[in-house]
Amino acid sequence: MRVSGYIAAMAAALLVSLSASAQTDRAEVRRGNRQFKKEQYREADVSYRKALLKDSLSVAANYNLASNLYRQQNFDDAAEYVGKISEIAQTHPSGRDIHFNAGDIAIAKKDWQGAVDAFRKAILMDPEDLQAKENYIYAKKMLQNSQGGGGQDQNQDQDQNRDQNQDQNQDQNQDQQDQNQNQNQDRQPQDSPKISEQQAQQMLKAIQAKEQQTQDKVNREKADALKSKDRDKNW
Repeated sequence: MRVSGYIAAMAAALLVSLSASAQTDRAEVRRGNRQFKKEQYREADVSYRKALLKDSLSVAANYNLASNLYRQQNFDDAAEYVGKISEIAQTHPSGRDIHFNAGDIAIAKKDWQGAVDAFRKAILMDPEDLQAKENYIYAKKMLQNSQGGGGQDQNQDQDQNRDQNQDQNQDQNQDQQDQNQNQNQDRQPQDSPKISEQQAQQMLKAIQAKEQQTQDKVNREKADALKSKDRDKNW
């Protein structure tokens, strides 16, 4: 989650972009930023809302209030406030961060389509943003799973269990046949037992299913490793 503030090198660009009528909210936003850094989220919430009473269109107040609500796990309200400035993000100097945070909030709400859309917009504004790309890949993977792609692993597990049960039953039948045969003849050295072609095919299928299951597990772990990281960035 990227958090804005009126400090560091980005402050000048943000201040220039604000209208003269919006200047009155700066004191409250700055106070909220100080409280946010101290993890005084409730106090910061009050400060940002006071800024919005003075200027409801304040980009900084809406943006930082959304970030503050995100930290309090109030994802629905966070989405509402970042949504208020989403339309101007395309022309705003920090539009990339606005889209990025919108994507983070969407992930928290498990709104995978919304996350994919938001991170795509962030990437279009800054193709070099590697974290936005990673989050986009993760959100897209989760969207595919939610649309039915995740059922493949379960089907493979069922097929593998069925093959294993068939192999076990056949092994038991073969053992019983061998035992009955031995009772009717003298014990003599025998060659190593051979498996039927059908058994060989079933064993091969079980091995292949196991390999596919392992590969899918690795892919899932890679996707989880790409999950959005909490990140602060001062304006």
